[in-house]
Amino acid sequence: MTRTADTLAFVGVTATRSSINRLFPQWASALGITGTVLEPIDLPLDTNPAAYRAVIADLRDDTCVRGALVTTHKVRILDAASDLFDELDEHARLLGEVSCISKRDGRFIGQAKDVITGGRALDAFVPPGHFASGAEVLCFGAGGAGLAIAVHLLTERPAADRPRRVALVNRTAPRLDACRSVFEWLGVADRVELVCNEVPEKNDRLMAALPGGSLVINATGMGKDRPGSPLTDAARFPEGGIAWELNYRGKLRFLEQASRQRAQLEAVEDGWRYFVHGWSEVIGEVFGIRIDRAMLRRLSVIAKAERL
Repeated sequence: MTRTADTLAFVGVTATRSSINRLFPQWASALGITGTVLEPIDLPLDTNPAAYRAVIADLRDDTCVRGALVTTHKVRILDAASDLFDELDEHARLLGEVSCISKRDGRFIGQAKDVITGGRALDAFVPPGHFASGAEVLCFGAGGAGLAIAVHLLTERPAADRPRRVALVNRTAPRLDACRSVFEWLGVADRVELVCNEVPEKNDRLMAALPGGSLVINATGMGKDRPGSPLTDAARFPEGGIAWELNYRGKLRFLEQASRQRAQLEAVEDGWRYFVHGWSEVIGEVFGIRIDRAMLRRLSVIAKAERL
C-alpha cells in the first residue's frame, strides 16, 4: 500500500465496520490533526505469526504511519513481533500485550493502555465504595482487556474498595497460566480464581454463586468477533449487580441477556465508554496531544451524536 498522508492505523478483526471510521474525521478536526487518515486493517482471528510480523513491520517502516490502535490481536501481535519494537512500556511488558503503537524520535514504541482506559471506563459507572460491600467480579475472557481490567480492579482502585475475589474464565489453559504469572508478580494471586471453561452451563453456575452486587464482564469478544454469549439464556445475574459488555456493536447477546434482567441490576453497561476512552487515549499518545477533561467531554459529545 502506498500512503501519502499522515496515517493512524487500526488493527482489528472487523476494523472496517467500527464507528471510529465515521467519527475520526470529526475528532481529527477538533484535535487539530485534520488531514490525518485513519486506515482500518482487518485481520482474521486465526492470523498466523508471519502475517502479524508483516503488518507490524509495514507500520514501523512507513514514515507516513504515525501509530496504531490494536484491539483483538493485542496479545498475539506482541507474541509474534515483540522484537520489532524498540521499546515497550511497563504495562506491555507486564501484561504481554500491545494496544497502542507510536513513534518518538525514531523509536518504534508499543504500549498497553487497557489498564488505564478500561479503568477509566469502569470507574465511570461503578460507584466509589461499591466493592466494600463484598461484591466480587466474574470476567468471561482472559485476553488483553480482561486481564488489564482485573489488574486495575486489584491494584489501582483504593485498597478498601477492591473486590475480595476476581474470577477469570477462559477457553484455554496456557492463557490462564500467563495471567497467573502476572497476578503472582503483582502479589494478588490469592484473590484471583482462574477457570478454564467454555461450557455456558458451567458459566451460569459460576455466576449463580456470586454474592449480591457483583460485577459480571463479557470480555470474550462473543457478539462482535464471533457469535453467541458465554452464558445461556437461563443464567441469572446477581441481585444488585452490574453487567458490563465490553463491545458496543454487533449482535450482543450477553448485553441482551443482562438487559432482560435490568430491574434487578444496578447497571447494565455496554462498551461505548471503553471505546471513547480507548481511542482518545491512543490518539493523544500517538500525536502528542494532551486531552484534558474539557476536550474529552467535547470528544464524547461528538461521539454521542455520531452514535445516534
